[in-house]
Formats: sequence, structure tokens, C-alpha cells
Amino acid sequence: MNKPNAPAPQGTPGDAPPPEVSFREAFLFWLKLGFISFGGPAGQIAIMHQELVENRRWISERRFLHALNFCMVLPGPEAQQLATYIGWLMHRSWGGIVAGALFVLPSLFILIGLSWMYVALGDMPLVAGLFYGIKPAVTAIVLQAAHRIGSRALKNRVLWGIAAASFVAIFALNVPFPAIVAVAALTGYIGGRLAPDAFKARGGHGASGAGGHRPALIDDDTPTPPHAVFQWRRTGLVLLAGALLWLVPMGLLTATVGWTHTLTQMGAFFTKAALLTFGGAYAVLPYVYQGAVGTYGWLTPLQMIDGLALGETTPGPLIMVVAFVGFVGGYVKAVLGPDSLVLGAALAAALVTWFTFLPSFIFILCGGPFIETTHGDLSFTAPLTAITAAVVGVIVNLALFFGYHVLWPEGFAGHFDALAALIAALAAVALFRFKRSVVQVIGACALIGLMLKSLS
Repeated sequence: MNKPNAPAPQGTPGDAPPPEVSFREAFLFWLKLGFISFGGPAGQIAIMHQELVENRRWISERRFLHALNFCMVLPGPEAQQLATYIGWLMHRSWGGIVAGALFVLPSLFILIGLSWMYVALGDMPLVAGLFYGIKPAVTAIVLQAAHRIGSRALKNRVLWGIAAASFVAIFALNVPFPAIVAVAALTGYIGGRLAPDAFKARGGHGASGAGGHRPALIDDDTPTPPHAVFQWRRTGLVLLAGALLWLVPMGLLTATVGWTHTLTQMGAFFTKAALLTFGGAYAVLPYVYQGAVGTYGWLTPLQMIDGLALGETTPGPLIMVVAFVGFVGGYVKAVLGPDSLVLGAALAAALVTWFTFLPSFIFILCGGPFIETTHGDLSFTAPLTAITAAVVGVIVNLALFFGYHVLWPEGFAGHFDALAALIAALAAVALFRFKRSVVQVIGACALIGLMLKSLS
């Protein structure tokens, strides 16, 4: 499926599949997607569905959803993994690597630039005013995420109970996020055997096709290409390459700067974070907070909120907030010395991005051939259903954490910020009642914050 050919015209007749797609044409599309992939995973998947299934007809509805279901089972950003999967299916391993990398790289470069402006200009009245309005908006956005995931995942009392238990565990008992995931998975495994009806899989993102079926380049009955057929030898080579791509940079860091150095610790920490992102970026943010803020002191709680705001307003997966965490942490810790603060911060941002996304590529390139060979319908297992329920409780805790630091910036002993509370309430109304987009809400709240600070 990687023969060079003329680009598929938008007006290809509906009774014939489009022509083969060249690697160059696919490259240009994935590059464009990296710059327009706003709206979180649901919005990103909707963009890919419209472009790849409806407009270009590179892949059929059924094959698209088949790939999406597999990506949703994996830890990591499912939209980026879906792009990697389709790119791999069309143009072998390099197609998948290019598609997945271009989904991330524009966001990385944008966030490095914004992070530099943040650390360099953060004390200026203009920037301070903008972030004064953005922070309450982020609290409402996280609360909306909990509502959105909860309304889809909590279908019965058992799952509600798991969500409540996870909230108590992380809020009152400060249980580490990995332990919550492990207990939820075990609960789902046992519960799925004892009461399977309570742990039925939830649906996907709901990308639905248009009316009748129109032939696609990768259609329902298109044979699996040779490179996508499962082979143990090929899987072993992918695993070996992935292991080397992790071990070599980690070994070099350990040998040159030591295991306790900030860069080495970032590599190890964000590798663990990458393996725990069941349920999306909001689920793993509490774990990132526990480590980056509480354990390592790479940034402050308020800086974490600012980073999430920047992540919400840039294209790419929301988990790209780790680039901000890496940049600020590398800057604060002066990882390359006091004379190279910005260079060290940029290196740290690139490093954490590498270790965060490397597992996603390995999952797709290893698991994709098995999925294509079996062509069986995938669904969430009972453990994953339980994990998703637990994630809801964790995200509610995250919303309360952000709300506390925004509304009581000096702690409960200090003053209550009524203006910040008003901005948060307005953001919540815009999101819940008027269904405004995240970017619109953040932009409006930033302007409100700027006006309030200019008047004070």
C-alpha cells in the first residue's frame, strides 16, 4: 500500500475506491494533522474520522473503529496511537513512525516556545493577568472531564462504588496512583468473573460514519498486507529495537550524569507515567503531580495548573503537558548548568517527550499485526472497565486540587479569591450549559483575567 501514485481526488466516484496513496501525500497529511489536532482525543479522533474515512476514504469505517478499539485498550494517548496504527497499515513501520511522530512534534516545538516565554516573562503584568483568568478555567475544564468520562463509564452502582473508593484513596489516604490502578484492575478481573454484567465494556468515542458504505483504499474486505501479518520474528525485532531505544539513552544518562541526576530521574519517571495512562491524560496527571511537584520538586502546584492550561490550548495530545513539566523542571534544576538554562530546559522537554511516547510506538508496531491477523472485534475487558471507573474518582480529586490552589492561593488560612471563583463559575457555565470549546473558554477567561488585573 506504499506505491507512489497521484493524490486521491476529493471527488472520486463513490462506486470505486480511491487510488493508492503515496508516502509523500500521507506525510503531508500527518504533518497537517499535527498542527490542527485540537480538542482532546475526542476532537482529534473526529478530525481523523472525517478526513480519513469520509473525505479521503483511505480506510473504511469498520477498519477505522477496529483500530480505534485496540488503541483504546492500550495505555497512552489513543488518538496518537490511532494515527500511528493507520500510518503503519498504509506504509509499513516508517509510515507509522512518521504519522505518530508528526502528531507530537508540532506540539513539542510550540510548547517549548511557550514554556520559554512563561519562565522568561511570567512575572510581567500582562502574562500574570492572562494566567489569573486561565487558572480558574482549568479547574472547570478538569471538572468537565470528570463529568464527561463519568457519564460514559459509570453505568451501575458497582462502578460508582469503584469511582468513590478511588477518590477516597487518593484524596484522604494519599494512595499512589499506580496502586489505585492495580487494585482497580484486580477488582475488575475478579468482578468480571463473579458479576460480568456489572463490568460490561463501555463504548468508544462514537465516531459514526455517513450514510451508505463507499469503497475505501483499506476496505472492510481488503486483505491484510504482508507487513501487517503477525510473525513472532518481526515482533521480537520490534521489541528488541524498542528496548534499545530506551536502554541506550537511559544508559548514556546514567553513565554521564548519574542515576540521581534530574534528567535521568525524568526519563525513569515519565517511562512509568507512559505505562499508566489508562483513561487519557487527565487520569495520569495526578500521578505526574505526585512525582513532579511532591516528590522531585520540579515545579510548583500553580505552575502545574499553568502547564495544563498551555497544554489545553496547543495541538496534539494533552499528555504533552509533560513537555512543559520537563522544561520548567530542567530550567529550575539547571540541568546543564546556570549558563545554559534554556538549552537544558529544552533538552529536558525533548527527553521526557521521548520517554513518554516511545512505549506507544512499541505497542502499535508489536500489537498491530496481531490485531490485523485476527480481525476479531475488540472490547474493553472487565479490568479496564474498572480502571476507567477508578479514573473518574482520580480526576475529581484533581479538580478539587486545582480549585483549592486557585481559590485559596495562600491556603485555607489565607483569603478566598472571589473573582477567581466567579471566573471558574462562568467557565463551567460556558462548558456545561453552552457547550463551548476548551480553547474558546480559555481565551475568554484569559481576557477577563487581564481586564481584572489591569483594573486592580
